Amino acid sequence: MMTNLFSTFDPSTNILNLSLNWTSTLLGLMLIPSMFWLTPSRINILWNKLNLTLHNEFKTLLGPNSFNGTTFMFISIFIMMMFNNFMGLFPYIFTSTSHLVLTFTIALPMWMSFMLFGWINHTKHMFSHLVPQGTPPALMSFMVLIETISNIIRPGTLKVRLAANMIAGHLLLTLLGNTGSTMMTNMISLLIVGQMMLLILESAVAMIQAYVFSILSTLYSSEVY
Repeated sequence: MMTNLFSTFDPSTNILNLSLNWTSTLLGLMLIPSMFWLTPSRINILWNKLNLTLHNEFKTLLGPNSFNGTTFMFISIFIMMMFNNFMGLFPYIFTSTSHLVLTFTIALPMWMSFMLFGWINHTKHMFSHLVPQGTPPALMSFMVLIETISNIIRPGTLKVRLAANMIAGHLLLTLLGNTGSTMMTNMISLLIVGQMMLLILESAVAMIQAYVFSILSTLYSSEVY
């Protein structure tokens, strides 16, 4: 029985002390098209165009000094987030990206690796980022404090942004669905239309939030070169 509204997002499947709900994170692997067909399918062509577009986008943000193959890491993060966001829109599929456990597990190690790489290999460059160009001498100490705090909270903002946006739409869909049994018969059609429009909006949010997560991660990594 649901004790509160947020309990609908709790992992409920428990077999051998293992929460099998988190296996929904791997469902996106089933949708990846085969790369060994004799004749490429339309899905395969679309997949290659998506990868190429994301590669060019991330390569531009990273700059010419980035290492070869860096963009594939962010492309993988984008595809994983997008698949999980979309999978959560289907009934009875656990939305893993609405939990801070998953988003923080991805954001923190990635941010930590960027910081360690930057401070170890480009120490002067990292110090220069703490004081923006054109800052008056009287405000330099405050700018160092502000920039340091903004760098520290980056993994927190990454995880909360994705989880909050995903859980907000699901909560609204749950609230609208629970009011269906108490509504008048002539209002049911309006409720269905409203939920369909909200579902279309959530589909757009699923793509946008995955894109924002990967783009911000790319921008954070570009600062350490």
